[in-house]
Amino acid sequence: MKPTFIGIAGGTGSGKTTVAEIIRENLGDGKTAIISMDSFYRDFPGLTLEERKKINYDHPSVFDSELLEKHLKDLSKGKSIKLPIYSFDRYERTGKFEIVRPKPIIIVEGILLFYYDNIRSYFKIKIFVDTDPDVRIIRRIKRDVQERGRTLESVIKQYLNTVRPMHIQFVEPTKQFSDIIIPRGGKNEIAMDIIIAKIRTLVEKKG
Repeated sequence: MKPTFIGIAGGTGSGKTTVAEIIRENLGDGKTAIISMDSFYRDFPGLTLEERKKINYDHPSVFDSELLEKHLKDLSKGKSIKLPIYSFDRYERTGKFEIVRPKPIIIVEGILLFYYDNIRSYFKIKIFVDTDPDVRIIRRIKRDVQERGRTLESVIKQYLNTVRPMHIQFVEPTKQFSDIIIPRGGKNEIAMDIIIAKIRTLVEKKG
């Protein structure tokens, strides 16, 4: 069976991963794979750690959209892919990989997922998670401080200098390409029920 691709976009801390996980929990791990755009940050081996820290990681140019497209193409043909494992401590790829095998439902989530025409065309359903900026920045701070070892000052500085401006310039405009906009993300139970029912229908039609 050719996979059905589901795209989930939205700003940082909007709840994209939560929405993806709820879909997988309802459809079953055996039928669903999740891919994060975070795995496709470009590598900058010629730069020092301090230089890599200064890169604008919220700009479309920093994502390896060519590799992402190749992986989506391979999955659509029933081929497994080697997903790069990225280190947020070192701001570089680790050289290690995660094998992702084709499944009936493949969910891809990322802030700029709908920005690229060639990537956007793969998705049968395009979901934009729309969450208040206040909530998103709080979630971003908690994640980066607790999970990625960053200081509160560095997270706030990055948010003001790059995250917020890039969201306004590049992320928010891609909302127009979505099929469904979910306010409040995974906490919107009615929206989630509708999305899960639609995905189930798509899978059943494929047999």
